[in-house]
Amino acid sequence: MLVRLLYVSQPVGPITTTTTTLILEKSSAHNKKENITGVLCQGSGLWLQVLEGERSQVNLLYARIMADRIHHNVELLSMEEITHRRFGQWSMALVYLSKDDPMVQMAHPEFDPYTASAKDAFFILDELIKTGSPILNT
Repeated sequence: MLVRLLYVSQPVGPITTTTTTLILEKSSAHNKKENITGVLCQGSGLWLQVLEGERSQVNLLYARIMADRIHHNVELLSMEEITHRRFGQWSMALVYLSKDDPMVQMAHPEFDPYTASAKDAFFILDELIKTGSPILNT
């Protein structure tokens, strides 16, 4: 059974290029092996991530993320059964969110993923992906 999981978290320390590179390298290798796909939006002190795959594999990965010391304030926003993947082309794509990004700053200044509904979070995520350029297509 395929599922799609959406969560938000905050990094424990600053988000550096080294941290991001390590996350992407580890997730790309692991996700390919476990047939997990998704997208990671990073910026403004947040990670907003979608994971897609078999339920047991996504649950195991999410449990590892919750236990990972680089994350805190990890909160599940949505988990749903799906019939097809929205992000099937990416083992993990990265979209940077900048405080200066007009999409973040002007279009949705009120957006707080910790209080938003899952529907609103997916809407914003889709807009960010459309207006941004995924950095890693693996």
